[in-house]
Amino acid sequence: MKTLMKTTIAAFALIAFISCKEKQTVEINTPEEVKTAKENTADVADQGFIDGMTGKVWHNYLEIKMALAKSDESQAKSISKDMAASFGEERMEMKQLAQQMADAQDIEEVRELFAQFTEKAGPMFEDALSEGTIYKKYCPMAFNNEGAYWYAAVKEITNPYFGEKMLKCGSVKKTINK
Repeated sequence: MKTLMKTTIAAFALIAFISCKEKQTVEINTPEEVKTAKENTADVADQGFIDGMTGKVWHNYLEIKMALAKSDESQAKSISKDMAASFGEERMEMKQLAQQMADAQDIEEVRELFAQFTEKAGPMFEDALSEGTIYKKYCPMAFNNEGAYWYAAVKEITNPYFGEKMLKCGSVKKTINK
């Protein structure tokens, strides 16, 4: 019995020793690789809302904003369609704006409707936020210098109204914390 016990302990020790000998690798990224990865990461952070519908709309809103910032018309329209399906009868005006974004003729029309949607949805986002931080941002040059607002989950500016032409144009006008 002692021999069996010693053999078992020795086997476990050998397995533990062998498993510790695995090679570990460390990946070192260049500053360019880090910047590219950051640009390709969605503008999503941790926010909580008092109801599930607002949380789903917020998530879709951020995806549309990022698609517009990348000038990806088809992605913005596809997500707008998903967002329209999130609304019930009590938010018919927002549902219609989301559907209009999905049916828009071009990306500039999607951007104009996104600005209108932001005006309607902004107070809902602010009122329904139960935890985390959201940022209300402003681009003074949007729509022939009329200006337009948008909301985001992170402080960094990624402007949905000009896309890559003026990606960093804008400023944080309001920080909402809960």
